[in-house]
Amino acid sequence: MTLVLLGQVLELRARSRTNVAIKMLLNLVPSTAIRINNDKTEELIDVEDIQLNDNLKIKPGEKIPVDGIIINGKSIIDESMVTGESIPVEKNLDDKVIGATVNGTGVFIMKATKIGKDTLISQIIEMVAQAQRSRAPIQKLADSVSGYFVPAVVLISFITYIIWYFFGPEPTLAFAIVNAVAVLIIACPCALGLATPISIMVGTGRGALEGVLIKNAEALEIMEKIDTVVVDKTGTLTVGKPQVTAITNLNNFNENEILKFAAAIEQNSEHPLSEAIIKKAKENAIDILEVENFKYITGKGVIGEVDTKIIALGNLKLMQDLNINLDDAVQKANDLRENGQTVIFIAIDNILAGLVSIADPIKSSTKEAIDNLHSLGINVVMLTGDNEITAKAVAKKLSIKQVYSDVLPEDKLSVIKDLQSQGKIVAMAGDGINDAPALTAANVGIAMGTGTDIAIESAEITLIKGDLNGIIKAYKLSKGTMKNIRQNLFFAFIYIIQQVFQLLRVFYILILAFYYHLLLQLLQ
Repeated sequence: MTLVLLGQVLELRARSRTNVAIKMLLNLVPSTAIRINNDKTEELIDVEDIQLNDNLKIKPGEKIPVDGIIINGKSIIDESMVTGESIPVEKNLDDKVIGATVNGTGVFIMKATKIGKDTLISQIIEMVAQAQRSRAPIQKLADSVSGYFVPAVVLISFITYIIWYFFGPEPTLAFAIVNAVAVLIIACPCALGLATPISIMVGTGRGALEGVLIKNAEALEIMEKIDTVVVDKTGTLTVGKPQVTAITNLNNFNENEILKFAAAIEQNSEHPLSEAIIKKAKENAIDILEVENFKYITGKGVIGEVDTKIIALGNLKLMQDLNINLDDAVQKANDLRENGQTVIFIAIDNILAGLVSIADPIKSSTKEAIDNLHSLGINVVMLTGDNEITAKAVAKKLSIKQVYSDVLPEDKLSVIKDLQSQGKIVAMAGDGINDAPALTAANVGIAMGTGTDIAIESAEITLIKGDLNGIIKAYKLSKGTMKNIRQNLFFAFIYIIQQVFQLLRVFYILILAFYYHLLLQLLQ
């Protein structure tokens, strides 16, 4: 009984430590917020009353009530409780802010973009809860052993009851019940039941505090086995906030005209490069026109009608599909790509209007993370929709040897399956809608928390900070958790073996008692 109760106490302590982390996150969410009404007046409201697109004023030292974007002002924000990053992050106009994080010394106005259960904090809590309820494949071993062991224990307990009831000394009923229950207590495989769940609960809770959200226990188990990490370029290796560096005008079109039509058609796109074009248009005080008949062509670009003109904006494949005369534009594009620029073609009424050069800086932590992955014996493969020249320029800076360029979403899926057919255990890291099929097909899908919701939904692990170092955290967490589970199972099986011998001993004593009873009857 002491061992059973001790096991329950240990489980409750482990669960309590994990839940403390969740409670800390919940307690960070403020109960009130300052809303700025349409008449510019300020009103103190409950957090539950915040509506989408409400403008909220955040003062120095206050906690941010919900997820949103800064529409006025700037500040330094402590996101350590959510991302695991101890260094405060500078936030400027149009930057995203996370609910429950702490504002620094600045004052800013934010627009609420996610409220209630849609906020990141709520998603973290729900994801951790789901992971703790899930079962790791390794637990099947314990379940299968228990499946044979428990019925055997119950059977021996029943036999014990029968023997003591019919052949035991008076009071027979009391001795029968006591001894039957004693067999059940002695042989209860409680260690097997505790071996896996405790480790899973602590592992997923620890991951949440480190900014690594694990959706299920199976992902936590598989993560330690990966030998290949496949990464998307934009938003994963790079910052995901590209900037327009140059506009090359062709066929008598001017730069402002190219930028005007490019921004108009990109306003409906979720691709990170579209933000760069729209931002550049706003900086140049260019009005963004309405677009009609918008069409997204997967892996190639977008087409739409702006101001009665047909606009096509995308990569070389899109231009070729539309039979647009490229002349020497391909060579100009290649020259720009050799410097690591991403080049987008734009055509107006089936005439090539120009090239938009965009550079997306590599994240400061990416090189270190990839070097660390290599040191762990994990191969890194880069997939990108960019052309070969740009892709190789980035890969060279990061010491990535295996590169797939000009990749369509279905091609990403094929690459994952091809690597798996070679016996590789593949983790895929991405952040875009076009990464979702590959994230689902990979042994472990890893989404950048800075990416799209559909990518996060398709992945088993989410890195809140969107930093590749999170993959290393997840890998080490998986190894530590699985090592602990194996240790638990090892001692649990030793305990069970000892229990088996105890049961055999009990059974042997029962047989002796039975023969002793018969002998007494014969002597009488």
